[in-house]
Amino acid sequence: MAVTIKVGAEANAPEAAAAEALPVQATMELNMRKSLNGDVMIFDHPDIDIVILTEKKKVVAFAKDIMSDIVYGAESRLFEYLRKKGIVAYDSIQGGNVYGSLEAQMLDSQDLDPIKMTLLNVSKWMDDERPYFESMKVHDEMMDDQLLEPEKEDSTELGAIPHEDEKGSILQHNLFAPYLYGRYTY
Repeated sequence: MAVTIKVGAEANAPEAAAAEALPVQATMELNMRKSLNGDVMIFDHPDIDIVILTEKKKVVAFAKDIMSDIVYGAESRLFEYLRKKGIVAYDSIQGGNVYGSLEAQMLDSQDLDPIKMTLLNVSKWMDDERPYFESMKVHDEMMDDQLLEPEKEDSTELGAIPHEDEKGSILQHNLFAPYLYGRYTY
């Protein structure tokens, strides 16, 4: 389901007056959904999910799979970006009640809709992050290809190297094995 967001004079103008209104001021493309209570959930980032709580005027970032330094770094960069843009209050950035989540309170505005401005700024942040997670995806695919389909000089056919009776540096026979007897010999 697509969510359409209008920013500017078209947002409050009736359909007849929309032709005379200002042109669209901003467009964005995000993979997002609206929940039953009206919260907006954004799923574009590979490490985190972003939820804009419309009733509470909060932004919350959740870890997608596992909590790690990469996930915390993405959440931290998001809230740092939103703080610098004046979307969230600096002193409200804190850990959420769900493990590995961060949240912040959105600032109020007399002139602009805070929800739409938050969506617009999250979209801009996502555009800044996109080259990073696309390069990580390409790197992972390259590593998979190297393991699953190696080059000729990096691989041998099955049976090309003959089996030897003893391999490695630890001899298995003709050695006293102290661990075998359950006591140590000094």
